[in-house]
Amino acid sequence: MKPRKSNSRDKILAAAADVAREAGPGNLSLDAVASRAGISKGGLLYNFPSKAKLMQALVEQHLQDFQASLEDAHAADSQKNLLRAYIRLSMEECQEAEASASWIFSAIAQDPEFLTPIKSFKRQLFERLKTKTPDLQALLVVYLAIEGLRSMTLFEFHALSENERQILLDALIAMADSAPNQIGVKDAPEPPPAG
Repeated sequence: MKPRKSNSRDKILAAAADVAREAGPGNLSLDAVASRAGISKGGLLYNFPSKAKLMQALVEQHLQDFQASLEDAHAADSQKNLLRAYIRLSMEECQEAEASASWIFSAIAQDPEFLTPIKSFKRQLFERLKTKTPDLQALLVVYLAIEGLRSMTLFEFHALSENERQILLDALIAMADSAPNQIGVKDAPEPPPAG
């Protein structure tokens, strides 16, 4: 994902994600986060008055970062294909050494309502992809494959070898590249009658 400008709030959020990843789901301690961020617990509480507020901000930042990275990837894509950009960004995110977002489990353990913005974001993203990808069948296969891979990464269940991931990436990109062409031919409007 895109690097962020560092300030105390961002340092705290980065530290919280690290601590949650290392300590395991539900074991996030404000003292450990403050220590990792290099600030006092009072400084942490000034920025985030409760553990719930910290976890809420962590979820929101993750979604904002993904959205910004997707916009950048879409703008940089030579074909301006949003589905291609989504595939590439998601695959990169799943391959990063620190891709595991186990802090999400910590957030959900803190408050199951934190799933609500994640569900909403995923639904909006899927609806946007639907408007940009005329081939619904290709979109469904690509979206579910990526979300399955993301889930395997989240659960640290790495069933695919690097070679198999590359095969998957190549297949998904091929589907994304061919989707507009297939639909463009099938769904092209009838030419106006000569006359």
